[in-house]
Amino acid sequence: MKENWRTEYDSVASFSEGLAWVEKDGKYGFVDRKGKLVIPLIYGDTDYFSEGLAWVEKDGKYGFVDKQGKLVIPLVYDDIDSFSEGLAWVEKEGKGGFINHKGDVIIPLKYDAAGYFSEGLAQIKKKGKWGFINKKGKVVISCKYDYADFFSEGLAWVRKNGKLGFIDNKGNIVFLSNYDCAGYFSEGLVGVRKNGKEGFVDINGKVIIPLEYDFVGPFSDGLAWFGKDGKEGFVDKKGNVKWDD
Repeated sequence: MKENWRTEYDSVASFSEGLAWVEKDGKYGFVDRKGKLVIPLIYGDTDYFSEGLAWVEKDGKYGFVDKQGKLVIPLVYDDIDSFSEGLAWVEKEGKGGFINHKGDVIIPLKYDAAGYFSEGLAQIKKKGKWGFINKKGKVVISCKYDYADFFSEGLAWVRKNGKLGFIDNKGNIVFLSNYDCAGYFSEGLVGVRKNGKEGFVDINGKVIIPLEYDFVGPFSDGLAWFGKDGKEGFVDKKGNVKWDD
């Protein structure tokens, strides 16, 4: 296989579970790490593999393929999301729910929108408000928020009446945020924004890394990516900075 196989395509994604999607002339397929096309360029859209399956779109309908390119869940849905914790959001005729890897409907299609499962819960939207359900479809945090994000390290940020805060998996408010926006907790800290600048606070809302960056990413292995004044680098949990060359 040619080493420059990437130049054969208009777009190439990163590898996930051994395969990467590629696109040419508006059609998508998948290649292996040697650049061999293992799933042909026949789809109108797709995404990364997750839990052994990738969603695909053709003629406005969505389903899932496995790593051999077999269509294991038919192209019957109007919208779809990747699998997480064994379930995937699907939508038909304006209402959505969750299916398993076999395509069985586990949580009925009755919600207006949803996120994905994280730490056993998924955010769902009904009648304009957001809440959370468990994998059995039971509403464990009622739909009362203007928006809700996924759980990370036991917390999820929510918005209500213009205010941001973080709740635990029982719906208890851990702390209210005075910031314009928030990310998700990673390694005990969360990125927040105020007056156009970002930094990090801890679970108590205490500023650990000052809000002096143009943007910040989540922490991983003790470091978080940031941008400032047109430059990028990494910052550790003590605020020490290493600039990219």
